[in-house]
Amino acid sequence: MSQANGASLIDLQIMWHRLIAVVEEQAQVLLRTAFSPIVRECGDLSAGVFDLQGRMLAQAVTGTPGHVNSMAESVKHFIAHFPLHSMKPGDAYITNDPWMGTGHLNDFVVTTPCFKDGKVVALFSCTSHLMDIGGIGFGPDGTDVFMEGLYIPMLKLIDRGVVNETLMAVIRANTRLPIDTEGDTYSLAGCNDVGCQRLVEMMDEFGIETLDQLGDYICDRSREAVLAEIARLPKGTWRNEMIVDGYDAPVRLAAALTISEDGIHVDFDGTSQASKFGINVPLSYTTAYTVFGLGCVVASQIPNNAGSLAPLTVSAPSGAILNAPKPAPVASRHVIGQMLPDVVFGCLRQIIPERVPAEGTSCLWNLNVRGQTRSGAGGNYGFSMAVTSNGGTGARFAKDGLSATAYPSGVRGTPVEIAETQTPLIFWRKELRPDSGGAGRTRGGLGQIIEVGSGVGASFEILAAFDRIDHPARGRDGGRDGQAGYVGLASGQKLRGKGFQTIPPDDRLVVMTPGGAGIGNPQARAPERVREDVESGLVSAEQAAEVYGSVR
Repeated sequence: MSQANGASLIDLQIMWHRLIAVVEEQAQVLLRTAFSPIVRECGDLSAGVFDLQGRMLAQAVTGTPGHVNSMAESVKHFIAHFPLHSMKPGDAYITNDPWMGTGHLNDFVVTTPCFKDGKVVALFSCTSHLMDIGGIGFGPDGTDVFMEGLYIPMLKLIDRGVVNETLMAVIRANTRLPIDTEGDTYSLAGCNDVGCQRLVEMMDEFGIETLDQLGDYICDRSREAVLAEIARLPKGTWRNEMIVDGYDAPVRLAAALTISEDGIHVDFDGTSQASKFGINVPLSYTTAYTVFGLGCVVASQIPNNAGSLAPLTVSAPSGAILNAPKPAPVASRHVIGQMLPDVVFGCLRQIIPERVPAEGTSCLWNLNVRGQTRSGAGGNYGFSMAVTSNGGTGARFAKDGLSATAYPSGVRGTPVEIAETQTPLIFWRKELRPDSGGAGRTRGGLGQIIEVGSGVGASFEILAAFDRIDHPARGRDGGRDGQAGYVGLASGQKLRGKGFQTIPPDDRLVVMTPGGAGIGNPQARAPERVREDVESGLVSAEQAAEVYGSVR
């Protein structure tokens, strides 16, 4: 049997799969113990195991790219602040620093050292989205990061098994949802503890004392596999630009993608400067979604870890909206950051069009709602919730786009039943939006129509952070654009796509999420597929006649 420094290659491969199972259990513990619905119902989280160099060896399948790929770098910051020799069993560390964590204050990152026989052998890290951490709330209206909520530097959350009660008191005092926020913090620490237990069990089973050999094997094999895929691509530089709505002015996202023997580099020079509002993106989050987009096309079958990420690099000028320095406001960084796979797809479709979809909605269309229900000591103060909603994805080369699907974030939509249980709101309507997918040989995915009103005769706030209203997803190769998004009131008033706005008690919020764009001449679409679209209500007979020539 082939050997690699003692352990067989078969053993190393088995241990690699076991690591993935360990971190998936870690993620499932977080999912099942979290208080915030956006975590437990929608999966807005990440979990992973890291070696003593801070390299991510495995990530849970459950999770979002923005969390996972930015958390991949955050552990190195923890090690810099808390050297390995100072770590003790029972310790856990926390931060929500956007520039050392996952991009905005609403994400807490907790990192826990794992000990075996008195020696630290690995670190487990996790992150999840907390619904309210004070400030002006989870919206883009802040003009610096300090307005956006409680800022936690690198701190010890737990010291040798003893919780930092002073820190927990500060956290509870700086949120409208003290019960949820405290519970979510403990769920992060708890899932890491489970990961540590399972890892030690695995190491005992295989008789290993360190992860050094396994870590090198994982990273080396993954890096080699990605480079082998890159070697099949032509070498050179390709460029693409995309305009998105922005807050008070359109934002230009410009990319130059260079493929070389050493990897793929994306440079965002030429992108708009940082905004004065909270749609800016720290470079860690820019990197996270850019390399995710690259990985989806170039290395989709290769596990995500430090090795597979290494050949994919990103740069952006300091001061640009994609590399906004502290103290820029960043609460709604996802609105811009989640557009980046579409931007790099625009480069890649020039060389491998059959592997790249058309533009889609891309950014989440979360209904960030807030209002008062009650107040008083001992409970939460009012309600605050992100009702996760999605538009359509872009058409694929040989398949239609997906309707009401979160790509690239991957989070699930919030069930209406959960939203109505957690808030005093009534969802009068939630259905697919006919004709919203861009027509083409392959059609874009559909958006949704959502109508929401108060169930208690009181006004509520929408902390809007939407895009693709002024600049919808663009069709490709003769395919039509997806339908633009819309936000308004049932009474007819149009609302702004970004910013805090009030929904009167006698009116309803109406949201129409965007559709994905199409690929190819609509006249080339198979007649039976047009007929199926019309019969299923996805496309109206009127649009079929206008765009496809007839219902056929």
